Amino acid sequence: MPSPEPATDKPALRAQALARRDAMPAAERAQAVEAVTQRGFPVAIGAGLIVSGYSPMKSEFNPVPLMRKATDSGATLALPVTPKRGNPLIMRAWAFGDEMAEGVWGIREPKSDAPEVFPDIMLVPLAAFDRNGQRIGYGAGYYDRTITRIRAMKPVLTIGLAFAVQEVAKVPATEHDARLDLILTEREIIDFR
Repeated sequence: MPSPEPATDKPALRAQALARRDAMPAAERAQAVEAVTQRGFPVAIGAGLIVSGYSPMKSEFNPVPLMRKATDSGATLALPVTPKRGNPLIMRAWAFGDEMAEGVWGIREPKSDAPEVFPDIMLVPLAAFDRNGQRIGYGAGYYDRTITRIRAMKPVLTIGLAFAVQEVAKVPATEHDARLDLILTEREIIDFR
């Protein structure tokens, strides 16, 4: 159930959703991640698939357990590299144990010599989401541009990872916002396909 939202603009909705996420005790966030991981992927994962994750920052939903589950099923992993503002993310091949570089905002990312890849499944971080598959990110549009770019090349399944407290009544989406296919929370799988 979405939290009541008096605000209607993205910055205010983002701030409110992040405040709710940040207020969750660390143990509760860890339990939520465990619940989603135990439930697993809502689609088949296997050899030959490329699954992109992300390096979590602050109180973000930690995708690492799901990424491990994907590799256990034979998938190859990728992580984003943040380019200059206004560009899509560069997804680079990555495996557990690979040496990492420090990117924008101190985010851990693959080194520049890792090959660029184009995921079949993207695990997407978010600040807020609604029941229409819309998300609010952190305001730079990196994931919207990346999803749009990859969808122009090939089918890609986008899976938002969030805590239930991040749900809002309605995201004020624009034509540039890329709609997600699924959102996984500790309470449910929300399928927009």
